[in-house]
Amino acid sequence: MTWISKSVTGLGLVLLAHACYSAHEHSALHSISTASISSVASHGSSTPAVASLPLDIVIETVVAIFAVCVGLVLGTPDLRPIEWRVWAGKIEREGERGFLTGDGEVEKDYIGNPFKVLEIRPGFVDIRKQRKEFAAWVREGGGTPKK
Repeated sequence: MTWISKSVTGLGLVLLAHACYSAHEHSALHSISTASISSVASHGSSTPAVASLPLDIVIETVVAIFAVCVGLVLGTPDLRPIEWRVWAGKIEREGERGFLTGDGEVEKDYIGNPFKVLEIRPGFVDIRKQRKEFAAWVREGGGTPKK
């Protein structure tokens, strides 16, 4: 994540924490004031009054959630192509440059050219040639321990 996305996400989290604290304080103060009013008032109705949150707390919560979402979206890396051949073509064309994160480091799951194994695979093994080389090695004394 870049510093812009980190700062926007951090600001959103601070705003969200403040909104949660404000909502808790509002509900605590509202319950205390409702309890003191109900003890003074007559016992005619036993249903407590339900109050909604003030508009500034609701707006702060919505803005905080929006800021966190924007910060997280800004920090995500580019999506990879769905088709394997397109992704492998990008690797061959751009190499490690195409897989740099916002911090300038190569992504953790970058494995290089996925078709490299096919390009460097060994050909058919020539058994007759290996047999001749082994026989020559044995004739030279490679098979017996030296005294």
